Amino acid sequence: MSTQVHSDAIAGLQEALAPARQQLVAHGVYQSLHSLDDLRVFMQHHVFAVWDFMSLLKALQRELTCVEVPWVPRGNPATRRLINDIVLEEETDVDPEGRPASHFELYLRSMRECGADTAPIERLLAALAQGATVAEALEAADAPASVRAFVLDTFRIIESGQPHAVAAAFTFGREDVIPDMFRHLVHDLRQRFPGQLDTFTYYLDRHIQLDEEVHTPLAQQMVRDLCADDATRWQQAEETAVRCMQARVGLWDGIRAALAPRVAG
Repeated sequence: MSTQVHSDAIAGLQEALAPARQQLVAHGVYQSLHSLDDLRVFMQHHVFAVWDFMSLLKALQRELTCVEVPWVPRGNPATRRLINDIVLEEETDVDPEGRPASHFELYLRSMRECGADTAPIERLLAALAQGATVAEALEAADAPASVRAFVLDTFRIIESGQPHAVAAAFTFGREDVIPDMFRHLVHDLRQRFPGQLDTFTYYLDRHIQLDEEVHTPLAQQMVRDLCADDATRWQQAEETAVRCMQARVGLWDGIRAALAPRVAG
């Protein structure tokens, strides 16, 4: 299949995703964050998605590169370069002071700065470190139902054994749509809380810049490489991407439901 046909396939996939994408980008959760307390609720839910994103990324690195010893060359060198470039910036980006930090660690720092409760996500990490399954760790964390549904769906995709589906989840369920989602947040937060959320707005700005300018084009190329001229794989990629967007809408719905009693009160 030619590069032009691959590009047309990406365009067709994006067109098919447009309704689900619009539902996600236009979700009311962004306008529901009226106070720092509201933002804390949002972050206490969303941090689980920041964490499980790294598992999607690492699943791709495991499948598309060699992470075993002894090392042997695996897969397409161009695809290896794509995934390793993304890993470099997601796992070891720089914080506002120029020190290495993963985006997850930046998010935790942002939570602590604004007084959000990091205990649930820390309990999840501790449980995983002790050998718990993801489901058991979510139980130990006492994660909200919407969070559990979102994370468990992510891991079902990871465990599907279909790298092209994982790549579609990563690319269209995360990297491609995140800039538009985060723009809503960063603009409103700067206006409402000037100077109070510096690390969080840095995190959002960094994601917008990297995902839009660098990661999305790289990730789309990865999907092209993995789906190639296989129509079944392209269909599965589309179905997975829609499923991921619907799962994110469910997560956002859960946050709005958690905020509703506060608004009513």
